[in-house]
Amino acid sequence: MNVTLTSSRFLRVISCTVLGVALIGMTQRTTHADESSRLTPEKLWELSRIGGASISPDGKSLAYTVTRYDLAENSGLTTLYLQPLSLEADPDASEKAVAFDTPLVTADAVALLEDVKGLGEVSWLNHSSGAKLVYVAPTEGEDGTSQAWMIEPSAGSEAVQLTEVEDGIANLIASPSGDKIAFTVDVKLDKTVNEIFEDLPKADARIIDSLMYRHWDAWHDYAYSHVHVVAIDDEGNAGDPVDTMKSMKADCPVPPFGGSEQFAFSPDGQEIALTLKLVNNPAESTDTGVYTYSLEGDGSGELTNMTPGMPGYDMEPRYSPDGRYLAFHSMQRGGFESDRNRIMIIDRSGGGMREVTSGLDQTAHNATWAPDSQSLVFYSETRGTQQVYRIGVEDSQLKQISSGRFDFSVIATIPDSQQVLVRQQSMLRPTELAIVGADSGSVTTITDVNGAIYEDLELPSVEERFFTATDGKQIHNWVILPPEYDADSDQQWPMLTYCQGGPQGQIGQWFSYRWNFHLMASKGYVVLAVNRRGLPGFGREWNDQISGDWGGQAMQDILASTDGMLANPRIDRKRVAAIGASFGGYTVYWLMGNAENRFCSMIAHCGVFNLESMYGSTEELFFVNWDLGGPYWKSADIAKKYDQFSPHNYIGNWKTPLLVIHGEKDFRVPVTQGMEAFTAAQVQGVPSRFLYFPEEGHWVLSPQNGVVWGRVFFDWLDRYCK
Repeated sequence: MNVTLTSSRFLRVISCTVLGVALIGMTQRTTHADESSRLTPEKLWELSRIGGASISPDGKSLAYTVTRYDLAENSGLTTLYLQPLSLEADPDASEKAVAFDTPLVTADAVALLEDVKGLGEVSWLNHSSGAKLVYVAPTEGEDGTSQAWMIEPSAGSEAVQLTEVEDGIANLIASPSGDKIAFTVDVKLDKTVNEIFEDLPKADARIIDSLMYRHWDAWHDYAYSHVHVVAIDDEGNAGDPVDTMKSMKADCPVPPFGGSEQFAFSPDGQEIALTLKLVNNPAESTDTGVYTYSLEGDGSGELTNMTPGMPGYDMEPRYSPDGRYLAFHSMQRGGFESDRNRIMIIDRSGGGMREVTSGLDQTAHNATWAPDSQSLVFYSETRGTQQVYRIGVEDSQLKQISSGRFDFSVIATIPDSQQVLVRQQSMLRPTELAIVGADSGSVTTITDVNGAIYEDLELPSVEERFFTATDGKQIHNWVILPPEYDADSDQQWPMLTYCQGGPQGQIGQWFSYRWNFHLMASKGYVVLAVNRRGLPGFGREWNDQISGDWGGQAMQDILASTDGMLANPRIDRKRVAAIGASFGGYTVYWLMGNAENRFCSMIAHCGVFNLESMYGSTEELFFVNWDLGGPYWKSADIAKKYDQFSPHNYIGNWKTPLLVIHGEKDFRVPVTQGMEAFTAAQVQGVPSRFLYFPEEGHWVLSPQNGVVWGRVFFDWLDRYCK
């Protein structure tokens, strides 16, 4: 199939050879395997995606959302399901979840709402008239706004609109007391240039006086996300919203990735805890704090800082069910976004603050209280997986309660039980919901939204391998093998060395909708995924080593593991490519000039190319200040590090064919980084192509752009590796 793109408003594909520059049409290559039984870029968008999930107050029902995409429409619709929650796990159940191989025990789910665009944020409201479901969905019409709705948990129920906020709401939660909800509203507090100069209504300039004027994929919109609280009376009517952050030029949740997990009600509904970043230099600081706001009386309380003098990230407050404690996550070192994530608790009766996870050489995520308030469960990176742990509040006794080659993440503990609702995924299969027994460690998969597709798929296999680093330490690697791979055969295979981003983000058992190892192996590639220096799950020393050493030991780990795989005669040395995004894209650019002749092809997505120009154009300066030591002009030693580790200083060695991918709305690693790299490759006469997305950011999110990404990605690899 040939595709010609001419309009400047559409995705651009720019290509060249050593003989000149030309716009090249794409030709889909055929493979020996029957693609109907393999994962493809198109089939990725046929997979259903589980969204939010919430357990009823009595622990007997589960509500969750599932989004299904229509590739032709380039969008998705969401359905809200209600399912009985069976706690009688059967580890000997005869039916197994395909690709997980864990017991599969499902129950008939009822669709309460079907095919709603923009449906999300589902919670249970333990109302005096009986438990209800509340959620966010848009009102009707093209100009519909997202509002809070309430519905009875039974088939055929009619939803009731609770809010009428002019510009809509987001991040809805319900109070355990059953008489309040909270949500965020964007409150405009800054003036546009047209409001400053009212006689210039068509001017489109911005007047900028401080940093963080754009963040992740969006420019500052003159508004701030404020948490509002609304009372719900006995008849189910909503009162007027109360702004807990009135007139504050601050956001809760903290952008760009924060959600409703960053604020929480106390069990009695008389207090709410928020995560706020109240600093003068937000671009250079990670100093977020936990603040409480009293909702007693008329709700016109004041914010109280519960974490003064703590310079790192403090966020995600969680009240214990008995109301005695307030737990939250905390990073000790200011400016270090990948520091060990601790669990701290505050005794609300005046007992002070202490760390529950003291001495733990790993990081904790989504700390969730057990029903009896005596322990917390959380998940943590663990040697190439994510596992669930339980820790005692009084004795800090730690127990790993899950196992297996999975990435688990905690959703909630189940009332009146010792079980935990989790998300379960692996490199081979996307998220399903599961129950983990906190005492038994049993894992039971309880949804099967992609079961029908997986019944007919040929599956790759996944292996663990270790290689010796240049300093003698062992490097953990995941190796993903094509479905037809036979170790006893003489057939040689092309290989992809995957370079992880982050730079501190473990290669676990995650299922990506772009960097999908299942898909790569199904296309006939052996995939080597290296848990190099700088990645969590292997202790803090391993995690922290990369800071200040971007082009050092981490690069040697990747090369050592690649060389270890090349010793296998089943790998064709002439057909090995390096691929990666973000810091992985940086790694690819680095390897372009420093890997000698190991690779026949390279792909860099949203990678850092020039450290100096990156510093002057990125938004979260605390990240580069910590990892690179500060601005390049700060000292001669720092300037030397920039020179030593910046890929652009090694362009003279570039020979390997290079595909550059970048999005215009990537403000973390600005698009000019990709443009600079592509220009360098062109001038050097290196075969190269630039895949440019004018409406995407650091990630490619739209369905059709995702398919284009996959087609161009594999076309580039196939032409040099097959």
